[in-house]
Amino acid sequence: MTNTFKEKETVQLLQRLVEIPSPSGYTNEIMQFMATILDDIQVPYIKTNKGALIATIEGKDKSNHRLLTAHTDTLGAMVKEIKASGRLKLSMIGGFNWNSVEGEYCHIHTASGKKVRGTILMHQTTVHVYKNAGSAERNIENIEVRLDEKVMNADDTLKLGIEVGDFVSFDPRFEQTESGFIKSRHLDDKASTALLLRLLASINENNLILPNTTHFYISNNEEIGYGGNSNIPAEVVEYIAVDMGAIGDGQTSDEYTVSICAKDSSGPYHYELTRKLVALAKEQNIDYKLDIYPFYGSDASAAIRAGFDVKHALFGPGIEASHAFERTHIDSLKNTAALLEAYVLSPMETK
Repeated sequence: MTNTFKEKETVQLLQRLVEIPSPSGYTNEIMQFMATILDDIQVPYIKTNKGALIATIEGKDKSNHRLLTAHTDTLGAMVKEIKASGRLKLSMIGGFNWNSVEGEYCHIHTASGKKVRGTILMHQTTVHVYKNAGSAERNIENIEVRLDEKVMNADDTLKLGIEVGDFVSFDPRFEQTESGFIKSRHLDDKASTALLLRLLASINENNLILPNTTHFYISNNEEIGYGGNSNIPAEVVEYIAVDMGAIGDGQTSDEYTVSICAKDSSGPYHYELTRKLVALAKEQNIDYKLDIYPFYGSDASAAIRAGFDVKHALFGPGIEASHAFERTHIDSLKNTAALLEAYVLSPMETK
């Protein structure tokens, strides 16, 4: 296997990706950026009606195809209500806890294209006024957006062009430390998206010949459950979701290895395909961990629920504090990139 991982290019691309706002349902800009990259590296692709992109690299075997997917959509929110004070009540997009976004800076994306800055706060934030500032429940009733505009009432906010249904994106706060950590919101799943794009570039730069025709599915609705459950070519036999490994008590995943998922909330992943990934990791001396994620679903499991007859598996970089203040390490990106390359270069076992 060739060692084609380029750290600087990968991290720069990842930073660019997380800095493009793309909560589920508001992904036009990020998908246009994806299309530009695919155009630049001259990889053919199609655009689905849902806005996803499917790039294809032809391989020696044109009958038995593979598909790898990562998603660009992220957590976010929508304006649920404009309060009498002019502040905003939010409705969640994706699964997270309100305390994970308390204090975060944000953008409100109006229908006219104007972006308004704000901060997500508890209504009872001021400790000099509210006795229960620390104990009040972090919920939809108490969390609000304080706008960085002179607004005294709901009419003032409406005059800014803000209305119910406008999208709200959270600042990523990207940072790479000297010790190799990468901290940012939205590493789920833009870390994996960056790795797929860099793999595509590497295939072209190094004139790599794939044993099987391989599709790269960049989905844009995974956080709401149906990103990669359609438009799967009939020839696809193996479907790989490249998504984060979840870290916490009782988990084996960490921030330094590639995490291979044996089972999540949807049930076990395809046993033989999962074991093949483990065998490849062992053969190539790739640091990996096998894990089970109890409260997790992927585009691969969505494809299975949609009725596609494919072998499905899941692996990706280990992400600390998922759906909150996320962090990973460059070693995890390297190991995931290595397993991706080993997988696409290994012939598919067909019966």
